[in-house]
Amino acid sequence: TIICVLCFGKANSASGMAVNDECKLKFLELKAKRNFRFIVFKIDERLQQVAVEKLGQPEQSYDDLAASLPSNECRYAVYDFDFVTDENCQRSKIFFIAWSPDASRVRSKMLYASSKDRFKRELDGIQVELQATDPSEMSIDIVKGRAI
Repeated sequence: TIICVLCFGKANSASGMAVNDECKLKFLELKAKRNFRFIVFKIDERLQQVAVEKLGQPEQSYDDLAASLPSNECRYAVYDFDFVTDENCQRSKIFFIAWSPDASRVRSKMLYASSKDRFKRELDGIQVELQATDPSEMSIDIVKGRAI
């Protein structure tokens, strides 16, 4: 019962997590103008808000995104994935990635998990969601498989 009370309390405090306006503006630029290949977001625990940490330029790759995610800290990311269908049509899908590595702090994992849905609602146009605790769970092959 104590654990449930703690989790419930944590979710309530995190549900008030603010989203910095830059997050929404940069996401719109990624979606509409294709100014970025990816965006990495970080929760600033001191300010209690989600903020942009890194912008991936259009020529950057999925490997660049993966290399931008720390091995011991949680992050959110969006990735604009271009692919060609079996019918030879050029397509694009926007992925939301919830990165929560095993080595990250329990408090951080709880904060990111409880804030994820609210944050995703601020980013209108997410088409696919991935949750990963280790790089193998978000390999490019998994992304390709989820896109089609």
